[in-house]
Amino acid sequence: MHIVTEHSPSWRWWVSGLLLLATMINYMDRQTLANLSVRITNQFQLSEEQYGELESTFGIAFAFGALTFGAIADRVSVRILYPFVLIAWSTMGFLTGLTHGYDSMLRCRALLGFFEAGHWPCALIVMQSIMNRGDRVMGNSILQSGASIGAILTPLVIRSMVGDNQAADAWRPPFLVIGAVGVLWAIAWLCIIRKGDLIPTPKAPEAANEWPLAWLVQFISNPKFWALFVMVICNNTAWQLIRAWLPKFLQTGRGYTEAEALYFNSLYYIFTDIGCIAAGAIAMWLVRRGCQVHQARVIVYGVCAALTALTLAAGNMGKGWPLLGVLLLIAAGSLGLFPCYYSFTQELTTKHLGKASGCLGFFGWIVSSPLQRQFGRMVDTTGSYDLSMSLVGLAPLVGVFAMLILWRDRPGATEIEANTQQT
Repeated sequence: MHIVTEHSPSWRWWVSGLLLLATMINYMDRQTLANLSVRITNQFQLSEEQYGELESTFGIAFAFGALTFGAIADRVSVRILYPFVLIAWSTMGFLTGLTHGYDSMLRCRALLGFFEAGHWPCALIVMQSIMNRGDRVMGNSILQSGASIGAILTPLVIRSMVGDNQAADAWRPPFLVIGAVGVLWAIAWLCIIRKGDLIPTPKAPEAANEWPLAWLVQFISNPKFWALFVMVICNNTAWQLIRAWLPKFLQTGRGYTEAEALYFNSLYYIFTDIGCIAAGAIAMWLVRRGCQVHQARVIVYGVCAALTALTLAAGNMGKGWPLLGVLLLIAAGSLGLFPCYYSFTQELTTKHLGKASGCLGFFGWIVSSPLQRQFGRMVDTTGSYDLSMSLVGLAPLVGVFAMLILWRDRPGATEIEANTQQT
């Protein structure tokens, strides 16, 4: 029998903060390569396409990790699974700082991506269990804002550790330090989250002879799943390509120094955090003003997609404050997409959320990740970042149309509600 521990109403927000820290560590390990990409590509004499291959390999491994850990998270206690995957990916981040060539870095990057994928099904299951529907976008905003905080801190940590040191191996210590931080989170998680702390989400009863893959049939026959399928590919394409290539776009493409690019990257991710929290706050405000939950999410998602599409302008602007200002608007929009998407996903299913997030994550990464290599190939071919950067932010607009066309059923009907109605 599962015994639920009683907690104060504020406890769920404290748990949300712990999830924020996990996302922060996730992105610090991920972003260290992007922020040091110019130094690393110079030392290892990599082409832009090879750098794109590093990011592409990370993404493809992430896709298979999402599928793997999505299935595991529905069967294993996330209290144990969560710290396991976090320590595993932190170890891979640490080992990246010890690599001495392209091949070894490629292997570390692949394993980093595979284990980092375990964060999301674990976090979404925890968030679904502690938040009600009306507050879920806000909770997801807190969860996702950890990506911004991690991305804000990473260039500052790198700058403080590397500075203007031009030694060949000056890029290594940040990988080692950031990789070691994950152990501290795992200890905190096991101390704070005790057995029985997480309220299990009510599940629809299983049919005695239910086919093991019945959940997959339910997904692919549901138009809502295909709306999410399109959205996750579009969101990932915009966010991940901008994340990976912005430092190079600023330094090599627009002539900013490494220090200027690092400081701007921190400012950029401050704005992603503002956009992420604002998305949750606005959605919650709209609901409390009488707007339907689903409608509020669609409105917020549409505004964020429009802001992300400003890459069309940024890719055609020269160095200067107007360019930086437009990039900050793109920042706010590109991360604000995700709490809305996560809330839509949490409406799809309660019984198989780990599998749903894993499947969707798999498709999002497996489709968008090869575009990293194509981005680099286009830069090698044209000698410019302009065209690739211009087009990448348009993808979420397709996600808006997918939601409007495919999410046609009554908003918010989950397995819990359907079960309650039948009872």
